[in-house]
Parts: sequence; structure tokens; C-alpha cells
Amino acid sequence: MINKKRLLPIALAVTTMVAGVGISGCVPSKSDAASGVAAEQEQAWVRINQLGYTPAGVKVAVWVSKSPGRLRSFELVDEKTGKVVFKGSAGEAFGAYGPFKESYRLNFSQFAEPGSYHIKAGKVKSPAFRIDADVYSGTADFALRYMRQQRSGYNPYLQDSCHVHDGYTMYGPMPDSTLIDVSGGWHDASDYLQYATTSANATYHLLAAYRDFPEVFSDQHLDNGLEGSNGVADVLDEAKWGLTWLSKMHPREDWLFNQLADDRDHQGLRLPTKDDVDYGMGKGRARPVYFATGEPQGLGKYKNRATGVASTAGKFASAFALGAQLYGEREDDLASAYSKKALSAYKLGLAKPGVAQTAPNRAPYFYEEDNWVDDMQLGAAALYQLTGDQRYFDQAFQYGLQEKVTPWMGADTARHYQWYPFHNFGHYELAKQAEAGKKAELISFYKEGIERVNRKAKQNAFYRGVPFIWCSNNLTTSFAIQNHLYRELSGDETFAELEQANIDWLFGVNPWGTSMVFGLPAHGDTPEDPHSALTFLHQMPLDGGLVDGPVYGSIYKNLIGIKLEQPDEYAAFQSDLVVYHDDFGDYSTNEPTMDGTASLIYLLASREHRAQEGAQAKK
Repeated sequence: MINKKRLLPIALAVTTMVAGVGISGCVPSKSDAASGVAAEQEQAWVRINQLGYTPAGVKVAVWVSKSPGRLRSFELVDEKTGKVVFKGSAGEAFGAYGPFKESYRLNFSQFAEPGSYHIKAGKVKSPAFRIDADVYSGTADFALRYMRQQRSGYNPYLQDSCHVHDGYTMYGPMPDSTLIDVSGGWHDASDYLQYATTSANATYHLLAAYRDFPEVFSDQHLDNGLEGSNGVADVLDEAKWGLTWLSKMHPREDWLFNQLADDRDHQGLRLPTKDDVDYGMGKGRARPVYFATGEPQGLGKYKNRATGVASTAGKFASAFALGAQLYGEREDDLASAYSKKALSAYKLGLAKPGVAQTAPNRAPYFYEEDNWVDDMQLGAAALYQLTGDQRYFDQAFQYGLQEKVTPWMGADTARHYQWYPFHNFGHYELAKQAEAGKKAELISFYKEGIERVNRKAKQNAFYRGVPFIWCSNNLTTSFAIQNHLYRELSGDETFAELEQANIDWLFGVNPWGTSMVFGLPAHGDTPEDPHSALTFLHQMPLDGGLVDGPVYGSIYKNLIGIKLEQPDEYAAFQSDLVVYHDDFGDYSTNEPTMDGTASLIYLLASREHRAQEGAQAKK
């Protein structure tokens, strides 16, 4: 077998140089970052955000040690001159965490001079990093590469088509196996399933990113994803790709489909363009598309526990309504079509309240979404923004009162996708147009969720309060977004360090010292062996893909079929508390997801925007 560990850095160097993203020459190799660069690092390490830090932002590194020794102070050292430019107190000892016996947060936020630096704590030296206003520049666009790579129908990355025969209906009002056109959209993760719930949520995030931060996105691709300029920001091209598929999944005002394909897809590694799975229509032919009935579904041994369609319908309504708002300024016909679909989807949600979970087949695993009022709140809020009809505001507010805090916040565990989306945009969208009293109430809902997580986070040096369940990185990203939305609404900076800590976690301030985003930053310690056929079979880089993230040791030990393919370079940092493996064989921690990456795009765009604001304010 070709050694991926040698080939991927070469591919990454080429691809990231094109985008101009990363910290050239500042971040050590993967082996250096994981194992340390000095003898003492066998016992102690300094974890840094490999992307770097903004001059006006919160700047914290974390010192961890496998010995119980104490740390009194640290130094910030200029990489070029070797001079100490800042000395700081190590502050409070946070004690043991995961594999470590002692830990400290090293806060150097007072220092704001741009440049390249490293931290020296005792005899331990951190990897080098930058302080500059541009450390997030281009990162949101970089993550869009993964979204294009996940496209179904025409795939611009492979420059070939896939899944063009989809699909045949099941559970619908029409005869089973009726052929309809639902090709397009995105593959959900490293398999080729396609769920309406994740696709609609991803579409909303992309639309919101364009609405809120249009200046950070470039136009380097056509609407089909191939290179070129079409006068439209690439993020809006990608959002429209999602809207087009959602339109096929909601083709009539009384038809709504919930899912395309099922876990029969899990039959070996292959490219999407070489998919030969037989769903009863011949190898590589049409796959089943599940009608959203509101009843439990499952064509094999197992069934979900669906109770309604509102969780899916609400997401459709919010994506279409925001699409209609954005296209109202450029394409009247498209805006009108999206507006009608938003209204009809919302109506279906009103008619069948409850959750539309994904359908299993061969295995008892599915997305066990248990909440739906958050989806209907966001749908109603978006319709209020679109129409100005007070009824939608009132309904959205009532839905918001039913779920003030997204339930995973403050909890220690949850079932897979039990509380999805992982944060609720609805409070934010409604608060923007609410009178003072209701605005304050909606803001307080966000604050309560943040405080619940903060109570756990402030007990450890990583400020980690997000549970280590599957897709913990998606929850981390969403929680950082909720902090951003709260700060935007309230102007309250109380949780700025907590917000930054969750972003830092994604880019290296974690027990393993690795970024959780493939290829970001360039030359950094980032995933190289994700659970993906593209990399495993063909060494194709998954630029921009956010991997699932670490899980509790107890979850990892009880999963079936996990077998690491290579020696674990992070073995020294695994613990009974939490594990993460950059290994194809670990599907629980190292599989990129489309919807998590879409959320990351919003988050990265918000950071680039904030950095630009900070730079302007300084001038």
C-alpha cells in the first residue's frame, strides 16, 4: 500500500499554497507537534491555536504535563530575534485532565504586536505561531472545498457525475418505486447517504454566512463548482446547490421527502462515481427516497421513532425563506419559488408536529433527533423576516418558549444527533426584530445555555464544557457560533474567552495538539488519514473537512468494527476520558461531515469578519 503519511503533506502543500491559507513556515510537522521538540516535552507540552491569534482577540495557550510539577510563569519569544517580548504569570493551576496530571492556561491577550512567536514555559517550547489580523483570512473559502467535493449529481472535484438515477419513492402517497428526480445535493459524510435534515441545516448556514459576512467570500468557481468566475460568491453558489436539491425533495406543496438512500450504502469503499450498490434497481441505479410521513420508518429489521415531520419541515422552511430573502434582490422568479416552498413546508410542519428521524435498515443506528420546536421557531422567524406577517413572529416566539436552551448544553451525554441542530439560530433571528422586552428574553435563553456549558468548562484548562459524544466537533462549532450570536445581540464580552477556547480547540488547543480540519492550516498538524474512501483508496485530500472529533473513552471501547490501520501517533495523549485518532479505521472520531463543515464555514467567516473589524478599529 502507498504510504499516505508521506504523500498527503505534499498534496496539501500544493493545494494550500494556491489558496494562500495557512502559516507558512510557522507550524511544525505532524510528528514534531505530536511528540514534542525537546526532551522535556515527553512530560510537558504547550498547545497553541495553529491558525494563530488576532491582535485584538483573546490569546491563550495551554500548558499540560504528565508530571505533577507546578508552573509559575511563561514567556512569549519573538521567532526572528529570539527576544522575550512578553512575560506572563501562569496563574491558576487547573490540575489533572485526561492523560495529564497538571495544566495551566497561559493568557497573553495583553500582547498585540503582529509577528511570529513561540511560548517558552520552563524548558518547554511551543510550536511557532503568528499574531496578525489576517490569520483567519481565506479560511471559510478553504472549507468550501470540502462542500464541493461532497456534491452529488455532478461532482466538480472528480469532474464526473454520480447518482444520476435517483431515486424511487417509498412510503409516499404515490405507488412505491415511483421514479422521481432527486439527484444532486451533497453526500452526508464519507458514505453517500443524503439526509434532508443535515442538508437543509447546512444550506441555512451557508446562506446565513453569505448574508452576514459577504465580504469574506471570493468568486473563484462557477455554479457547477468548476474553477472560474461567475459574478457570484462561491458560498452562494454552494448554498444554491443545496436549495436546488431541497426543491426536488419538496416538489409539491403536499410532498416532502426526508432521506435519500439508507445504510445499505455501507458496502465497501468506492468513489461516488463508481458506486455499484444495488438497491433493487440494479447495480449503481436508483436509490430509495423516503417520503416524510410522520410515522416510524425502516425498510429492514430496524425502524426509527418518528413522531411527525416538523423537524424536517421547519428546516426546509427556514432555508427556503432565507433563500427567498437573498434572491429577492437579484432573481425575482427564484425568490418567488423559494418563498412558496417556505410557506408550504412550514404548513406541513404545522400539520404534523414532531420529529422525522432518519430511517435505518441493516443496523439499529440512525439520527435520533428528539426536538422539533427549534426548527419550527427558525422557520417561523425566517418567514416573519420574509413576509412581515406578525403571526409568524408570535408563533416563533411561542416555539422559542418551549425550548429556551438546546438540551445538550450542560448535559454530559446525548444520543446521536438527539438535539439537532446543535444550536438554534431562531432566538437570534427573532431577537433582531423584537421589541426590547422580548429581545432581552431571547438573549437570556442563549446566555443560560452558555452558562450551563461554562460551569463545566471553567473546571479544566481547555475550557472544555462540550460533551464528548459523536460529532463533538460539530457541537463545539455550534457552541462557538451561539457565543458569537449572543455577543452580537447583547454586546456582552463576558464569554469571549470561552468562545475563543472552543475555536482554539478545533485548531490545536486540545490534548492531542492537532487541528480538526483537514489541511487547515497549511503545514500544520491536521488530519491525514480520515475515514473516507477518497483518501484511503486514492490519497485524495479532503481540504477543509471538519472531522467528527474526540469521543469519550467509554464510547470508543464499546463500538463495533473499529480497528486502527496504523500505529497511533497520539497514543501518549489518549485517556479513559477521551480519545481521538487520525486513522482511517476510527470512524467515530475521524470522519468528516458535510453539515459540520457548513457550520464551520459560518464560524470561520465570523472570525475573519471580526478580525477585519478589529483591524479597522485600530486604525
